[in-house]
Amino acid sequence: MTRLSSVLTSVSTSTFRTRGRGVALAACLALLAACGTTTVAEPSRPAQAVQPQTSTPLEPFGTGGVDRFGRPILEERTQVALLLPLSGRGEAVGQSMLNAAQMALFDSGVDTLELMPRDTTETPQGAAAAARAAIGEGADLVIGPLFGDHVPAVRTVAQPANVNVISFSTDRSVAGGNVFLFGFLPADQVDRVVEYAIGQGMTRFAALVPSGAYGQAVANALQDSAAQRGATARVEYFDPSNTDYSDAVRRVSQGGPIDALMLPVTGLPLRGIAPLLDYYEIDAQLLGTGLWDIPGIGREPALNGAWFASPQPDLRAGFEQRYQAAFGEPPERLATLAYDAVALAAELTRSAPRGQPKFDTATLQDPAGYVGIDGIFRFGPDNLAQRGLAILEVTPSGPVVLEPGAQSFAGPAF
Repeated sequence: MTRLSSVLTSVSTSTFRTRGRGVALAACLALLAACGTTTVAEPSRPAQAVQPQTSTPLEPFGTGGVDRFGRPILEERTQVALLLPLSGRGEAVGQSMLNAAQMALFDSGVDTLELMPRDTTETPQGAAAAARAAIGEGADLVIGPLFGDHVPAVRTVAQPANVNVISFSTDRSVAGGNVFLFGFLPADQVDRVVEYAIGQGMTRFAALVPSGAYGQAVANALQDSAAQRGATARVEYFDPSNTDYSDAVRRVSQGGPIDALMLPVTGLPLRGIAPLLDYYEIDAQLLGTGLWDIPGIGREPALNGAWFASPQPDLRAGFEQRYQAAFGEPPERLATLAYDAVALAAELTRSAPRGQPKFDTATLQDPAGYVGIDGIFRFGPDNLAQRGLAILEVTPSGPVVLEPGAQSFAGPAF
């Protein structure tokens, strides 16, 4: 696999550092038009998702000018830990996210930022050890870990050191204090698509969800979102380990008329459930979550015309093309999270006055938000990521945008 060796210095799982200087930043990715209820305003702190520059001669670190006596002025260095599964469970995703993080660091041109990748292995103990090593070496911020069950272990190390953590987890229960969640949260996706469906005149919702934490999160979000808007919602559960879904689909069909049915599943469950809907005469608009933001989702005929909420695919198209060219394979879907998190760290490193905190809670919770390759985002008072999600429709040739994501956090949409 190509490692961007032509433009980046070598990488190990202990420390990554870019030494490129004089690399001019390109403009932020252009944002899409805001939805009709949203006021367009430029976020004040872009976490600039930039295009790579042509090859620039590399200079040694520390050439930050000279003082009046001709002595070199060393630039202030900022260290950021990147905790990812680089072995065992999640290794492929972790490596893809590390590759994307390298791209973001190079694209930023911030040569005073040092990225410190550490392998979390497969256990919370491994994640804690990775955090302890990085913070012991001076990390000012922790990006990661990926898995929700690793976050409490990392918190126990980072909190006493007054180091904030930006995790890729979607487990809302681990957010708060010094832990911020950057993952794509199912509740936000559900609320966005329910809001859109109600705007199209739908008021009776149902969901067929897998038993377990994810299904429960979707069910709770659906019922809350519908109730807040004067609509109704009922939920049926199925055992994801069972390959016969007919009983669960039958229960949905016997519960009364519905306008929209949410199916927050992919893979075998989705392929097994979708053909049964017509058999049981369920004539409803199908709704999904960001789990549907995958290639080939339109190959199942029953899903064509279904809606789901997700970051807008065309915003990340350039990143995906550059990643493919650099590493010889497409990125994992979560790679954009690593790119945007590192781009955010780079922007805050660039903009912070010398000697001032760069990653404090007030800065991370800037209500104006930031913009990255997955669109606008910010951390709310609950430390959960809020995003400007688009509404997408499934088609045989891929998802198409029905309603673009918001361009700012101003206006009634937020």
